[in-house]
Amino acid sequence: MKTIFNEATREELINRINSLSNDSTALWGKMNICQMITHCTKWNDWVLGTYPHVYKQEFLGLIFGKMALKGMVKDDSPMKKNMPAGAFKIKETGGDAQALQKKWASQIADYAHFSNTAFVHDFFGKMTKEELGILAYKHFDHHLRQFGS
Repeated sequence: MKTIFNEATREELINRINSLSNDSTALWGKMNICQMITHCTKWNDWVLGTYPHVYKQEFLGLIFGKMALKGMVKDDSPMKKNMPAGAFKIKETGGDAQALQKKWASQIADYAHFSNTAFVHDFFGKMTKEELGILAYKHFDHHLRQFGS
């Protein structure tokens, strides 16, 4: 299975990120290109631990999180279209997609040195590095496919 912790997979994601443009439009969902990239960079800030955050699992996650996570990382099937954005809904609609792409690509490269052992997903809870690597890849693949990349 593909994981963000594999160098070739990170290179693939960065190439796909670099293929996006200001004119890229969503094949599904409500986000525009800048909103999608901002969503992904904020998600990376959270996972990589690059801003202060109290990591805590939500109540529903305590009940259903591990079961949902196992279903998500069991095989190579992609995430379904129109999945909810969770806590990272982006309201601002504008921005410079190219500048955002550079930030996102840089963050993807940062996974080579992942060290945020305190990370707890708000729904899935504490995850193994392997589970997190698969989930991160699937999350980014989902949004790149959303914009045809």
